[in-house]
Amino acid sequence: MRARSPVHNRIEYGLALAVVKSLERTPLRAAHWLARAYARLLDRAIPRLRRVALRNLSLAMPELDERGRAAVVDGVFRSIARLLVTFAKFPSMNRDNIARWVRWEGAEHFENAMRAGRGVLFATAHLGNWELSAYAHALLAAPMNVVVRPLDNPLIDRLVESRRMLSGNCLVFKKDSARIILKALAGNEAVGILIDQNAAPESGVFVDFFGVQACAGTGFAKLAAHSGAAVIPGFALWSEEERRYILRFYPPVEMTGDAARDTQALASKLEEVIRAYPDQWLWIHRRWKTRPPGEGSLY
Repeated sequence: MRARSPVHNRIEYGLALAVVKSLERTPLRAAHWLARAYARLLDRAIPRLRRVALRNLSLAMPELDERGRAAVVDGVFRSIARLLVTFAKFPSMNRDNIARWVRWEGAEHFENAMRAGRGVLFATAHLGNWELSAYAHALLAAPMNVVVRPLDNPLIDRLVESRRMLSGNCLVFKKDSARIILKALAGNEAVGILIDQNAAPESGVFVDFFGVQACAGTGFAKLAAHSGAAVIPGFALWSEEERRYILRFYPPVEMTGDAARDTQALASKLEEVIRAYPDQWLWIHRRWKTRPPGEGSLY
């Protein structure tokens, strides 16, 4: 990968900081309006994002017509706008006011797992508000460990990291995560891992995801098998009716110890939830980039 220019990094950081601070200092209703404007600007400035999303939807939901696919993608950018607002408002969130932003549903699944004493692996995704789900969990229950990949821009990465930790969460970096995760689980702690990203063939297996073969990492399933931790799908999903998020924990997914079978089970559960909230998943990611041997690119 070509080295990033320090000047380019500073320009990007200045723009990112301006967005975050403008939303942080603006009253909530106006902040939502401003964030939607930022999201529309992103949509127009980087047209490949919409192109990728429309291609993904044509693969995954062929039953949708052109208008239906466009409506879902419009919803994705509205979802990004809501995420920007909550991320900017993190410093003002605390145990006394977190209920204004999110309520908990399915807490019994987490509490039962903690009583079992072998830790919890949260299987989550770029669905709804993944930043708020981890942040709010620390305020509603207890701080957790969040597995992250450093952003390409180190200046923006430091900004994001500092906000992610404001509620007490601990960040675990992917490159050295296995040992730290297993230690946390052995101490009956919770660990959140995103499971919806494209994987390279050497680190994953092909699973059926929306009827299309997708390469999914097997690391999560192997950690679950090694630790015996409960595997709980969890997502912060926007409720238009309540005008806040629902941090929903689903019943634990039973792990068999077979990495391929367990990875498929996780992908199937994720697909089920995305189908229920299609405009809240990040379709702009080239999820089906890695192809089986001999198959050409879908993009």
